[in-house]
Amino acid sequence: MKQVSQNYKTGAIRLEDANVPALRSGGVLVRTHYSVVSAGTEGMKVKEGKMSYLGKARARPDQVKKVLNTLRQQGLVATYQKVMNKLDKLTPLGYSLSGEVIAVGTGAEEFHVGQRVACGGAGYANHADVNFVPKNLVVPVPDPVSMKHAAFATVGAIAMQGFRQAQMQLGETACVVGLGLLGQILVQLLRAAGMRVIGIDIVDTRCELTLKCGAAAAMKPDDPGLSNVIGRMTDGHGVDTVFLTAGGSSNGPLELAVGIARDRARIVDIGKTKLDLPWNDCYMKELDMRFSRSYGPGRYDPRYEEQGFDYPIGYVRWTERRNMSSFLDLVAEGRVQLEPIISSVRQFQEAEQVYQELAEGKGDSLGTVFEYALGEEHQKFLPIVAAASAKAGRSPADGVVRLGVIGAGNYASTMLLPNLKANRDLILHSVATATGLSGQDAMRKFGFKQTTTNYKELIESPDVDAVIIATRHSSHARIVVEALRAGKAVYVEKPLALNLDQMKLIREAIAESGNDRLMVGFNRRFAPIVAEVAARSRGAHAPLTIHYRVHAGQLDTGSWYLDQNEGSRFTGEGGHFLDTISFITGSRPVSVFAQSLRPGKVTVDDLENVAIVVQFENGSVGNILYLTQGGTKTPKEYLEVFGGGMTAQLNNFESVIYYEGDREVKKRWRVSKGQKEEMEAFVRWTKSASPAPISLTELFDTTLATLAVAESLKTAAPVYLADLYKTTS
Repeated sequence: MKQVSQNYKTGAIRLEDANVPALRSGGVLVRTHYSVVSAGTEGMKVKEGKMSYLGKARARPDQVKKVLNTLRQQGLVATYQKVMNKLDKLTPLGYSLSGEVIAVGTGAEEFHVGQRVACGGAGYANHADVNFVPKNLVVPVPDPVSMKHAAFATVGAIAMQGFRQAQMQLGETACVVGLGLLGQILVQLLRAAGMRVIGIDIVDTRCELTLKCGAAAAMKPDDPGLSNVIGRMTDGHGVDTVFLTAGGSSNGPLELAVGIARDRARIVDIGKTKLDLPWNDCYMKELDMRFSRSYGPGRYDPRYEEQGFDYPIGYVRWTERRNMSSFLDLVAEGRVQLEPIISSVRQFQEAEQVYQELAEGKGDSLGTVFEYALGEEHQKFLPIVAAASAKAGRSPADGVVRLGVIGAGNYASTMLLPNLKANRDLILHSVATATGLSGQDAMRKFGFKQTTTNYKELIESPDVDAVIIATRHSSHARIVVEALRAGKAVYVEKPLALNLDQMKLIREAIAESGNDRLMVGFNRRFAPIVAEVAARSRGAHAPLTIHYRVHAGQLDTGSWYLDQNEGSRFTGEGGHFLDTISFITGSRPVSVFAQSLRPGKVTVDDLENVAIVVQFENGSVGNILYLTQGGTKTPKEYLEVFGGGMTAQLNNFESVIYYEGDREVKKRWRVSKGQKEEMEAFVRWTKSASPAPISLTELFDTTLATLAVAESLKTAAPVYLADLYKTTS
């Protein structure tokens, strides 16, 4: 299939060949009939993509702040790699389309194959032949509505949410500043609700169109008669509500809004424009400044948009999905006319040319619509699901490892794949991703021979010797079991499992298949600085006391780490630190005792601020403080080792100080957390069938110790790993 992509680093927009996205639970596959090009939102992305690095930084100061925080915690090299990976990435464009359902995932049975639907959501309702869309971003299209007009449902929902934020009453006067696509639709919504509307724009043709669509007046902002018209329409009081749907860096739209607003009026910002409030004027009128966030309640909430949890209508009357449906109802009744605002219908194959014209500012791209060719059979776009079957493990016949990678997100693309790309002992054979575009991106950057959106094809392929699993946490154990039973050597990013039941399934798969070639991404033990500290510490020939302080920092709102279905943040990350202290002691953990701010409770907060004590077989003791509430400039990791007359202090993988007797030795290191060395060890092991870089016992010990933390918090007592082994046997 075809899909529009943008490389934010270069600004290039291309019509890419991509695989059909995977069908997942909670959503549907939709074959696109029409999609709408947003001259505002997408035009801004096109302009930002053409900017220099400095220009991009100025356009996104919020991202610059994140980069600086990462720099303080992780160092220059890691930060540079992350930033370049983020920039040099193919990203989808589009967020509003119509089409027909061609496949239904589990949990989305309210839809059926062949049903006409409208879809929304950046990253889901893309300019592409086929999209996977979660059910809360999909609405049925009423019979009287054409598919061309239905494609505007998401844009209409944005206008609808702006209108609802104003809380206007029948008979009031509204002014819409900015008569682009969004402004034109908003004018019609206001008219349908019984408001008198004034439109303002710098383009004459847009003002003329607004008059045809029912506005009482439409003028340029510098028209000398503007104040008289507003005075006559409002009996000299001023406008009840001003909607800002304009974009740009000028403060003019806001100043105009303040000037024409009545005493105690409302100003609702829907577009992205400069808002430097003239304090005295706003104060004297006591203006009410409001913001409208996208399509409505549910937007940016992953539980609503991705997991399908709806808000009860008694508490949230108008969600983004209900806004989309309400808009289509108005179109069906003829109260909103979309044909006048469609400036052009272009074939999807012309997408690159359309965006080039948009970048050059050619024409008035008010409402450009892509039309998709529908002559081919649906079956061409349906993903093929391969059945799994057990196969005996084997080593590469020719000494070259043929590698398959499942998941190519930020971590894999930044920390794993760059370290594999230049390895001459392997071939990057296949990559499996949820979306076709991310697979194309991985092929472009790392040289994979092929890509798929069905990871089972990769596991079943006789041409793949080993797999790397870098998907979200909840899928790890399931895919590990499938890959082991298929006879593959397996590397999985931590965590190996989220609970004891998953651990039991993994142990059963190993026992039944006879394939124990498993490695988990506990990379810190491979860091050169940690390897040296471990060697010198073990040389003390005495039990060790280890203190490991980890300041993970607070997560951004909406981070998938906060999704309880993916386990807690500590469950996902804590194995790193438990494995590191186990590696340094050279001994197996025996028991785990944990305490938090609120003993006896186990919530997200409790597992993000926790003190852990680990007892080891050789008498060593490890203490881990896993924290999130400190200062943002706090280095992420600090580790101290005491024993046998020696102390080692490791500071954030940048330096180490040894105190031995009365001697003090300071050493600095190139910051490395061991990903490069870890990948090299995995390839060597897979190629030669040599002893595992991390023994199966160590992998299980660390995973069970991680799970023991939550159990200890519940019981307020130590948890013994021997008991957990019995549970999973």
